[in-house]
Amino acid sequence: MTTEGIVIGEDGQSRCAWHGNLDDYRRYHDEEWGRPVTDDIRLFEKICLEGFQSGLSWLTILRKRENFRAAFAGFDFDRIAAFTEEDIERCVADAGIIRHRGKIVSTVNNARRAQALKAEFGSLARYFWGFEPGPAERPASVTRAYISANPTTPTSVRLSTDLKKRGWTFVGPTTVYAFMQAMGMVNDHLDGCICRARVDALRDALQRP
Repeated sequence: MTTEGIVIGEDGQSRCAWHGNLDDYRRYHDEEWGRPVTDDIRLFEKICLEGFQSGLSWLTILRKRENFRAAFAGFDFDRIAAFTEEDIERCVADAGIIRHRGKIVSTVNNARRAQALKAEFGSLARYFWGFEPGPAERPASVTRAYISANPTTPTSVRLSTDLKKRGWTFVGPTTVYAFMQAMGMVNDHLDGCICRARVDALRDALQRP
């Protein structure tokens, strides 16, 4: 049963419909998506994977995530920043990830840019959470916010612009908004989804960096 973007699962619980009732996708919806993140390594992972997702489905990325973690040193940006051309070629040859040279090179570049951000702000978390929008910026149609072709907000445009000025790549406004959703900077679980109140509670309790 699906109503206004909500699906009622076999457990009788209401959820956002986009997980398609696939076990791994549903777990991601229930246990991770939208929950606030302040760990720098996980933030870097999320923004990199959203970049890899560009033009693909998130499910493709999710199912390759452990391979990405193995290829990119657990997304430790200090280690990735030291990658050589040999490391890039190794990743390009790795059938377990998305073998897109531009996105792989971008990950190495962005690791170096992440080091600069940390040096300036003390942490990536402090920088990113400094862009947290107010509730009035929630998209008018949150039902389609996750699966819309081009979801953006004024904040995602502003953050994207600032990152690009700092030399980051593959961080367009749509990619950045997907990152904001995934890291919990915004709560786009639908009204009626079992996770919306849970995520609101986590956000209320969060000590911002």
